[in-house]
Amino acid sequence: MKIGVFDSGYGGLTILKEIRKRLPQYDYLYLGDNARAPYGSRSFEIVYEFTLQAVKTLFEKDCHLVILACNTASAKALRSIQQKDLPVINPEARVLGVIRPTAEKITSVTSTRHVGLLATPGTVASRSYYLELQKLAPEIIITEHACPMWVPIVENNEILSPGADYFVKKEIDFIFDKDPLIDTLVLGCTHYPILLPVIQKYIPANVKIICQGPIVAESLADYLVRHPEIETVCSKNSGVEYLTTEHPEKFDHLASLFLGHPVESLTISLKD
Repeated sequence: MKIGVFDSGYGGLTILKEIRKRLPQYDYLYLGDNARAPYGSRSFEIVYEFTLQAVKTLFEKDCHLVILACNTASAKALRSIQQKDLPVINPEARVLGVIRPTAEKITSVTSTRHVGLLATPGTVASRSYYLELQKLAPEIIITEHACPMWVPIVENNEILSPGADYFVKKEIDFIFDKDPLIDTLVLGCTHYPILLPVIQKYIPANVKIICQGPIVAESLADYLVRHPEIETVCSKNSGVEYLTTEHPEKFDHLASLFLGHPVESLTISLKD
């Protein structure tokens, strides 16, 4: 059994990279729905439909543990899939997201208890981080702000362009104008760590940045320890395969930029 990692585009590769660094012994299958990305501005119903298609496909490919390495999918589809679909499709399978472990990390990092979230419009609209923090630490004040231009900047490889500086500075200035007491900034989209060198130029020196890759990797390691019934059936050949709904040449080029090494993928169609 491989561990499946799903994202609407390329950002989940930043999660996969950290997971493989932390847990190199397992086999992984990455699926990117790149042909229909981005999910960030799509409706709850469409994100749920597309995510469920991806989860079913990964189940068919012998992945009975799937990580939604996508904040939008985690926000808009995870709970429905866990509660409504898994008992019917495959009661033994598990689907995990990225929001809960990130929220748990926030509570231990912030000192002022004022937190900023930069994410896609879909994740912000879902209020998922607010709801998780209400359960864990209701005293935390979270300011959520959508950055709709950041994903296109990353996926068009414009990270070093003047436009990247303009849009990064614009959104960071906005969120700190809204709450100057923010001491922890959450990058609530898996694409955003690619922009980290630009982001760091414009945030106050005392502000801590939370990137999700290492957090999700550590959370998965802990999950496997606590669930030996899942861990023992995971294959351990240190392998990784890549599937995309886009043309493989396009995926391979951009994925190589995200991962820092050559990638070879196969094209797949997602359907009900």
